[in-house]
Amino acid sequence: MLKKMFRHYDYSLVIAILALCGIGLVMVYSASIIVSINRFGYSSNYFFIRQFIFLGAGLVCFLIAMIIPYQLYKKLIVPIVFGSIMLLIAVLFIGKTTNNAQSWIYIGPVGFQPAEFVKLGLAIYLAAIFSKKQDKLENFAASAPPLSVFAVMFILIMKQPDLGTGLIIAATTGIIILSSGMKPGHKLILIASALLIIGLGSQVLTKEQKSRFTAAYEPFKDPQGDGFQLVNSYLAIGSGGVSGNGLGQSIQKYGFLPEPHTDFIIAVIAEELGFWGVALIIGLIGFVVIKGFITGLRSRDTYGSLLAFGISGMVGIQSCVNLGAAIGLLPITGVPLPFISYGGSSLVLLLISMGILVNISCHVNYKRKHQKPESAPAKGKLHAV
Repeated sequence: MLKKMFRHYDYSLVIAILALCGIGLVMVYSASIIVSINRFGYSSNYFFIRQFIFLGAGLVCFLIAMIIPYQLYKKLIVPIVFGSIMLLIAVLFIGKTTNNAQSWIYIGPVGFQPAEFVKLGLAIYLAAIFSKKQDKLENFAASAPPLSVFAVMFILIMKQPDLGTGLIIAATTGIIILSSGMKPGHKLILIASALLIIGLGSQVLTKEQKSRFTAAYEPFKDPQGDGFQLVNSYLAIGSGGVSGNGLGQSIQKYGFLPEPHTDFIIAVIAEELGFWGVALIIGLIGFVVIKGFITGLRSRDTYGSLLAFGISGMVGIQSCVNLGAAIGLLPITGVPLPFISYGGSSLVLLLISMGILVNISCHVNYKRKHQKPESAPAKGKLHAV
């Protein structure tokens, strides 16, 4: 069976994922040297070594997720949802605050962010529920239970508060719903409701959250205060030009650019590798996202189709949020760049998600090769909107 699977894996997708991880590891080392020395003194490799360990663990999870049939997760949605909600509740009581958000749980020396894993758990749950309710989606009430679960998770994440992750799971939920076969009128109702909630939510943002919007759209109003990160990001990106100043030659990472190895790693990449380095990374991420959507479109299984859309959308949205913050199009929310930024929880979660996506692609390729061309698509087949 494994031999058959290995023949049908999409190795172009696997290579793109591994290339992103390799580039990310190199750039974390380059971007974090000064931060590591300033914070720990004794080692310039602190963040690199930890990222290397996280990458090793993530790759093991990636290989396991590649092999396990993705249909198995559909049978585990109850513990997945229950566990996700319990972790989000737990982090509000025993979580550690980092960068103004109480979002970390530590077990001894090992810490993780539950919200990162909730992103995948919610995608699995929504894909399973909406695929199961294909014949009931004519009735708007059928969408109430999954939307209620999303609402609970969203509120718990915003209580941390983690605006970036909240936006990502909201947008990922939107992608799955828009691809679910729901009636267009019901989709419009949900879109209007989402816009109303966003409008009302903007009125209750904390002072710190509002400052992020000011920093994004008026950075030079306070270049030494709220706008400091973005102004130095502009300097890094501008100084790199087309070809960059060379790997390891960033100036902004010498204490001028806060969090150069996490939120603003793309600015360091632009400074060191220039336009072509940034284009390579965006191109690889875009390739992974497009491959995922193609897999979703080709899948004859509604659950697999929705899950592929959800995972691909999650990666694409997270990338846009990070890149948008680095160039001032979006507020700074602390969202890492997928596969590239330092962060163990994010990297492991992404590699598990990619393993599932590769597994879905493998099943799609197998069925396309071995089923007769005239075979009709399964009932409930979806198309992206």
